[in-house]
Amino acid sequence: MSSAIPAKPRLVLASASPRRQELISLLGLPVRVMPSGAAEDTPEEWSPGQIVEELSLRKALAVKKELTEPSDESSIVIGSDTIVVLNGIAMGKPKDELEAVHMLRQLSGKTHEVYTGVSCVKVSDGRTVTSHRVTKVRMRTLTDDQIARYVATGEPMDKAGAYGIQEVGALLVESIEGDYFNVVGLPVSLLAVLLEQFEITVP
Repeated sequence: MSSAIPAKPRLVLASASPRRQELISLLGLPVRVMPSGAAEDTPEEWSPGQIVEELSLRKALAVKKELTEPSDESSIVIGSDTIVVLNGIAMGKPKDELEAVHMLRQLSGKTHEVYTGVSCVKVSDGRTVTSHRVTKVRMRTLTDDQIARYVATGEPMDKAGAYGIQEVGALLVESIEGDYFNVVGLPVSLLAVLLEQFEITVP
């Protein structure tokens, strides 16, 4: 009598980001989306790496608390957080259009870093792994008119640093050094490495 093949563990993405939802689907594993309502405030003294690692873990743990059904036991919750860093100063999502304009003026013609933290939490035993990746991005020199037109699209408002490299914001970027998907918001190759620690191998 042959034993049944165990079901693939389900991933639970603790994010409402459609970009992260698209990227996690590349792993080919069942995915459930449960946006996290975790607070995103952090102490000023935290380093960029600490900010994204701690927030990604905070998001994943918040969602884990909501998974109470027996069928959730084999699930692994994935939390992720992205910030833009210029001259050591972290930028999150702009609060309004004026802040988006201000951020883009600061980034114009300069090289900045994008940090994304990724955390995996196993529901059954609470085991966690967390890491982050950094990508350098150089922005074109932008005129005030170009910035105003881009902000008017509405695209910057839900994105760290007030731009999205995978959409119209790609026209603002001169070059990148590192993982492109890290800038989009989920470094899937890093996630694949972290999942190996839970004996999940992809592809």
